[in-house]
Amino acid sequence: MTKLLETPMSRRNVLQAATAGALTIAPALRAAVYAQGSDKPEKEEVRIGFIPLTDCASVVMASVLGIDKKYGVKIIPTKESSWAGVRDKLVNGELDFAHALYGLIYGVHMGTAGPKKDMAVLMSLNQNGQAITLSKKLADKGAVDAASLAKLMAAEKREYTFAQTFPTGTHAMWLYYWLASAGVNPLKDAKVITVPPPQMVANMRVGNMDGYCVGEPWGHRAIADGIGITAATTQDIWRDHPEKVLGTTGDFVKKYPNTARAVTAAILEAGKWIDAGLQNKMKMAETIADKSYVNTSVDVINQRILGRYQNGLGKTWDDPNHMKFFNDGTANFPYLSDGMWFLTQHKRWGLLKDHPDYLKVAKEINQIDIFKQAAAASKTPVPKSAMRTSKLMDGVVWDGSDPKKYADSFKVHA
Repeated sequence: MTKLLETPMSRRNVLQAATAGALTIAPALRAAVYAQGSDKPEKEEVRIGFIPLTDCASVVMASVLGIDKKYGVKIIPTKESSWAGVRDKLVNGELDFAHALYGLIYGVHMGTAGPKKDMAVLMSLNQNGQAITLSKKLADKGAVDAASLAKLMAAEKREYTFAQTFPTGTHAMWLYYWLASAGVNPLKDAKVITVPPPQMVANMRVGNMDGYCVGEPWGHRAIADGIGITAATTQDIWRDHPEKVLGTTGDFVKKYPNTARAVTAAILEAGKWIDAGLQNKMKMAETIADKSYVNTSVDVINQRILGRYQNGLGKTWDDPNHMKFFNDGTANFPYLSDGMWFLTQHKRWGLLKDHPDYLKVAKEINQIDIFKQAAAASKTPVPKSAMRTSKLMDGVVWDGSDPKKYADSFKVHA
């Protein structure tokens, strides 16, 4: 495989060969998939914003491999610089869809992440694969996990600064949950700042923060650059947690339902392609490492998508719960309970003043029906229930059955 990637023009040839099989579609399939009217996408060219992160891969590969054409759309991936920028462009219509933080979409819908606007989650793009990084300076003083960090913070009093990527986003919630598990209140015992993902490493290098939570490859990059250590992976906090989503506005889904379904199906199939095997993952890493996408070296991306982890302190391990883009379809289903969990944490940390109708909000945002139609088109398995049960790092079980009680149950809160 390595030799193949080193030959001239090999990347294009490899990708063309890889997708040759994917582009053939039984003519009867399209006709059979949808019961109502024409399935032709109303909008055939769509702009999908993404942030330079490994988990933008299924959006990029749907375009690069030409899987989008199979579903009658052309995806134009557009590189964005910050999650705030993604939010603004989604809301004002400059972007049709976005690779987005789950909590960003929920925050905009609830009016806690900027101007309130009805939003939609069409699918989850991936599970797992984020990390909490602590600076080498902290690690040298013995802070290598949540408990030892809390001990250091209690012993050496000063202002400790941690970064997340967006106030209502996934990384803020993982960081807060992790700190709080060790008795550190992120809002009272530390300073929390917002930094765009690609700028995390540079900011830590110059000493702007003690730690951060972000998606790959920016966790591994801190280790490769010798400036940070991995104190926890987000799959340690919640195995198979929801991460990025394919987000859009509620208005877009109402106006262009066929387009929403077609784009979802194309990205589902791209995620399935990535997860299908080692060669596909390596091709994906080589593609998205390019400066037009993530702009980093291939080896910074490919280790952790294969589950090969190191913490920067000499420990290495194989993690079976690494980033998944398909995982037999379980990585993609927009579980109502997943969306509700973010609302419980927004309430816990004071982003929401009152308890919302958790289930009602999740049903408004998560487009289960469109997902099921796209799943049928892309032959993706669908779970029996729109709720699921998960046990987080502290042993607390979340199943969505009593979100108010769950949100109020945490000792450490705003």
